[in-house]
Amino acid sequence: MLIYPAIDLRGGQCVRLRQGDYAQETLFDADPVAVARRWEEHGAEWLHLVDLDGAKAGKPVNGEVIRSIRDAVRIPIQVGGGIREDGHLAEAFAWGVDRVILGTRALKDPAWFREACERYPERIVLGLDAREGRVATHGWLETTDKLAVDVAKHVAAWALAAIVYTDIARDGMLGGPNFDALAELNAAVDVPIIASGGVTTVDDVRQLAELRLDGCIIGRSLYEGRIELREALKAAIPSD
Repeated sequence: MLIYPAIDLRGGQCVRLRQGDYAQETLFDADPVAVARRWEEHGAEWLHLVDLDGAKAGKPVNGEVIRSIRDAVRIPIQVGGGIREDGHLAEAFAWGVDRVILGTRALKDPAWFREACERYPERIVLGLDAREGRVATHGWLETTDKLAVDVAKHVAAWALAAIVYTDIARDGMLGGPNFDALAELNAAVDVPIIASGGVTTVDDVRQLAELRLDGCIIGRSLYEGRIELREALKAAIPSD
């Protein structure tokens, strides 16, 4: 299972939010490029970047910082946040990132999302964010009546790279992932599933690996020293 250190960008800095609430922000580092280099040095094989300003504005905002991170590290990068038009997609790939995460527009306009997957096969990730099992959009500011697992089934046959599943109630709360929801989603579709939200301990990582997920994203726990990246990488190898 791959470990994706998260770098959430707001105002060009590395921050974390609690449950997607912009009023509950913690600043972890004013230099996200240095953070990216550190995670690479500690063994990360991927980076997960989120443009929080972009998610709120509905358009990319932190492109300059993301491009600087791309120039600073060799490992692949996936990025999401505010990418909702063809031009946004082209802009994000022009930064040199390897995969783009689509959420709000993908869920509001499935036909557009499918066409984007066909245009960039295996380079588009669906950001599937849920509150109590129901899909949330617009930077988690709106909750729909759609069940996350039903959405995943609908898009499973498309040329997706992966699905990032975030349980909003767990995100940034250091209370552990929603293992049941992740197991259900992983069993429902033949698409790589990346867990996000609530990963707090090395044991959480180990349990996710046992679910045979493709990856997990770790944010606040890394920045607060609750998990050491090298230990997480070791725990990500499931036992047979």
